[in-house]
Amino acid sequence: MSAPMTREMLMAFADGQLSPADSAAVRIYLETHADAAAEVALLQRQRDAIATLYAPAAAEPVPARLRVQRLAAEQSRHHNVRVRWAAAAIILVGLGLGAGWFGRAYLDRSPSANDQLMASAVYAHNIFVAEKRHAVEVVAAEQDHLVSWLSNRLATPIGTPDLTGEGFFLVGGRLLPGDPKTGRAAQIMYENAAAERVTVYITAAVRGQGDVYENARFDQTEALFWTNPFITCTVVGTLPDAQMKTIGRAVYQQLTALEEANKPPERQG
Repeated sequence: MSAPMTREMLMAFADGQLSPADSAAVRIYLETHADAAAEVALLQRQRDAIATLYAPAAAEPVPARLRVQRLAAEQSRHHNVRVRWAAAAIILVGLGLGAGWFGRAYLDRSPSANDQLMASAVYAHNIFVAEKRHAVEVVAAEQDHLVSWLSNRLATPIGTPDLTGEGFFLVGGRLLPGDPKTGRAAQIMYENAAAERVTVYITAAVRGQGDVYENARFDQTEALFWTNPFITCTVVGTLPDAQMKTIGRAVYQQLTALEEANKPPERQG
């Protein structure tokens, strides 16, 4: 893509309006720009919400009085500015609700901390799952050291959930820089017999939030996210939706049980 990346281009990508070549260029750009990837994910979620909300209206036939040809003829007869704007708005409705149009207002909104974390988790996933020899820093054979090392670096107890019941085995993990708000991040990687990989991206808790649960799709990669007063966690992979949710549930249950076990005892009296 010869032209510089613009927000209009990111919006068009989120709406699926770009050519295959331009879409591929945007995907490459998003892999190295976490802020932009977070914005696109936010736009895609808003697009899906708008599409769901207005689906019944969009399925209705366009009334004769709102058809494009009639409005165009009306516009040619009247050169009043107010009429031209009204016709343009009605034509947009007649052609179908474009989520990207409604999403323009959100392009100036900064991504939330949660969006940033999900984008960072997906970015790290896409980089390291492609590695063969250097996918992790500490291998599964040193699991105890891995858990101790990452827990110390994150200053919060973490574990390596057992996903053998879901057909995945621990590959190992690594320490990542994270972002200024949450500090360091841990990435734990798993692989199944088909060489498919999922990663678990863990940081310390996001301050000022209660329990939050979200999921988002970044192109072909799905991110299942939650945060609570102890940690934040994003499970990332490209598996079918139902399989991703099963793995996400297993990770959540095991890490939640670990958090409960490490809670300081309540004082009596």
